[in-house]
Amino acid sequence: MNRIFEENEKTKAVLVGVCPDNDLSDEVNISLDELALLLDTAGGEVFCRLIQNKPTPDSRTYIGSGKVKELKELCEANGVPLVIFDDELTPSQIKGLETDLSSKEHEVTVIDRTMLILDIFALHATTAAGKMQVELAQLRYTIPRLSGRGTELSRLGGGIGTRGPGETKLESDRRHLKRRIAALEEELEKLDRVNKTKRKQRDRNGIPRFAIAGYTNAGKSTLLNRLTDAGILAENKLFATLDPTTRSYTLPNGSDILLTDTVGFIRNLPHHLVKAFQSTLDEVVYCDALLLVIDACDPNADTQREVTEKLLEELGAGDKPILYVYNKCDLLTAPLPQGRERTVCVSAKTGLGLDTLIAAIEALTEESKRITLFSIPMSESRLLNTIYRDGNVLETEYEENAVRLRVLADRVLRGRLAEYIVEDKP
Repeated sequence: MNRIFEENEKTKAVLVGVCPDNDLSDEVNISLDELALLLDTAGGEVFCRLIQNKPTPDSRTYIGSGKVKELKELCEANGVPLVIFDDELTPSQIKGLETDLSSKEHEVTVIDRTMLILDIFALHATTAAGKMQVELAQLRYTIPRLSGRGTELSRLGGGIGTRGPGETKLESDRRHLKRRIAALEEELEKLDRVNKTKRKQRDRNGIPRFAIAGYTNAGKSTLLNRLTDAGILAENKLFATLDPTTRSYTLPNGSDILLTDTVGFIRNLPHHLVKAFQSTLDEVVYCDALLLVIDACDPNADTQREVTEKLLEELGAGDKPILYVYNKCDLLTAPLPQGRERTVCVSAKTGLGLDTLIAAIEALTEESKRITLFSIPMSESRLLNTIYRDGNVLETEYEENAVRLRVLADRVLRGRLAEYIVEDKP
């Protein structure tokens, strides 16, 4: 167990997956490939992977007693201290597996995919909101799984799958933990109210907002850095970005937009994790359009796009205009298949195709224009100059105390004159 925490040595782990049907073996292997990348991001390395062909998971051990015996012998013989399951385990399964896999001579820690993802979130959270969201999610997920692990946690001090809340926050006093959870929820609610106020202010400014979304490690941060010199971390690691970063960008036509880099998506991301980071993901929900970044070189690009689109639907952002941005096109050896609307090919690393991307973003901002009916009081007639300058006036009607104008207006004009809008049609 101590080998986990030797500073100069990566933690070795066995990855375990269950294949319920032979037809799904490719999917299981792809998912385990991602689990291996997650482990690398967390600071570990794969010793080997183990796949159990089993139609129904065992209620106690998930993989069955025979496979557990094989796994125990493997860990003992090679000094492997960590086993990571690709599926979510119940508290009783974790407890049972750790009991069965450990001995007096060799202890084994068992975690699942969710615990590993939370561990990475704990590594990469930098803002107060991000850290609180991680702590809250870890507490909610970990507390039911603490049975029988109290002494172990005091010894761990923070290893793979245990980072974030330390011994003092994961003590056995559940009443204290409930108070901590309540306090975190209250603080996050306060931050959420502040963020909503900021969003309203941005709405009044009328600046179009684009969220850069996509599968984790597709190159979202690199793209934002290339466009805006944002200076944010851009690593070949999963979930390198957790806290959203927003930067302004001026299009060639002079219009300003806001670009926000968001946390990446991944397959088998538990619903409760999505909910836990709702305030972070709200940038996707409240944007005007999405830049969906896809790794063009990944053989599973189509599946990753589908996973991302499904999660966007779950978040309530499925109806947003989407511009599909295929990244890393400088590394392609064959052209991408054609047919999908609003698709551009770029290299965020070299700048290839960025002119095409920017032109496509400009086109999307033009599409955001709406036919809007304004009623401008005679006392505010100075605003007429603004409307004629910044909008396309289609119809004008003079009334006793006001001027009604039907205008093709963009978000900026609508936001600036929101209090004078009578009718607003897409």
